[in-house]
Amino acid sequence: MARPHAAAIVEDAWHRRVDSVLRSRGWQTRIVAHTGYGSEEFARVLGRVLLTRRPEPGERADAGASTAELRSAEDERRGWRAFLTAPTMNVPVTITVGDKTVHTRTDRSGYIDTKVKGHKLGPGWHEARITSVDSEDVVAAVMMVGADQTFGLISDIDDTVISTSLPRPMIAAWNTFVKSENARHVVPGMATMYRELLEQHPNAPMVYVSTGAWNTAPTLTRFLRRHGYPPGPLLLTDWGPTNTGWFRSGQEHKQACLHRLANEFPNIRWVLVGDDGQHDPKIYGDFSQQRPDTVAAIAIRELTPSEQVLSHGIPVSLEEFAPARGRHEKDVPICRAGDGYGLVRLLRVALGEEQPAS
Repeated sequence: MARPHAAAIVEDAWHRRVDSVLRSRGWQTRIVAHTGYGSEEFARVLGRVLLTRRPEPGERADAGASTAELRSAEDERRGWRAFLTAPTMNVPVTITVGDKTVHTRTDRSGYIDTKVKGHKLGPGWHEARITSVDSEDVVAAVMMVGADQTFGLISDIDDTVISTSLPRPMIAAWNTFVKSENARHVVPGMATMYRELLEQHPNAPMVYVSTGAWNTAPTLTRFLRRHGYPPGPLLLTDWGPTNTGWFRSGQEHKQACLHRLANEFPNIRWVLVGDDGQHDPKIYGDFSQQRPDTVAAIAIRELTPSEQVLSHGIPVSLEEFAPARGRHEKDVPICRAGDGYGLVRLLRVALGEEQPAS
C-alpha cells in the first residue's frame, strides 16, 4: 500500500492530539446522522461521530427541551462553528437497518459511510439506527428505491437550487461565517420543477450532489425543506486533506457519485440538473457520452451575466471556451433556461411527457 500523503499524516496527528486533549477534559462523542439511500438489496448509511463538550450542571437554560430540540437549536446558531469540529477516528459504530446489524468504524475524519446488505426492507423511507460508545443513539433517514423504478433526479446545489450571489472563491467563507441560512436565496422555480417531475414518477429518487462540505449538511437540509424541495440524500465532501494530496477534487467527487449511482441503480435513467457557472455541463456531458443509456436528459440553469462574473470573473459561461464535443446518435437532450419554470417546460418535451409547442 502506498504511503499516505504528508497532508493526511499531519491532519491525522492533529486529530489524535485534539482527541486526547478534549477527552481528558470530559468531552464525549456525539453522532451526526445524514440521510442515506438504498434499494431492496442494500442501504447506504451516512453519518459522522464528533466530540462535543459535556454540559455543566445547570448550564442548559431550557431544561424542558428534548435533546433533539437542543441540538437543532445549536445547529441553527452555529454558522462558522460548524467547521470547528473534533472528529473521532477509528471509533466502533453499530448500525441497524431492518433485520440487519453491522459493526464498523469511523474513518480518519470521523465519517460513517457503510453499505448494509440483507436488511429486508421494501421501497420507501425507512430508518437506520446508529450507536457508538458513550453516544446517544441516533436515527438516520434512508430512502429505499424500488427495483421497478426507472426514473431519478440528480441535482447540483450551489447556483442551481441556491443562489449565493457571491464570487465562487468566497462561497466557502460564506457557508462558514454566515450564521443564518436565510441570507441565501432560492433559485426561482427549481423546487416547483422537481416536485412536478416527481409527481409524474411517484417514489422516484431525488439526490443532491455537491462539492460543499459535510459540515454544511444541516444548514442545507433546513434550507431545502423550508423552500419546498423534495427530500433526498445529500452527497457532499470532506474538505480536508486526503491520502493523495492537500485538497480533494470537486469534479472527481461529482463524477464518482454519478458513476456510483449508475452502478447501484442500473435500471434508472437520470435527469441531471446543474448550472453553467462552473463545470456541470462538462461533467454531465462526459458522463452522458460514457453512459448514454443511463441519462434521460440534462438540464442546465443558465446564470445571468452578473452571476457569471461572480462565479468565475467573466460575463459568459466557461463553455464558450471549451473545445467542441463530438456528437453521436445516442446524445441525450440538453435543456437550458434561466430558472426552473423555463427548464420544466423543456424537460417535459425532452422526456416525452408533453408535445412541443407548434
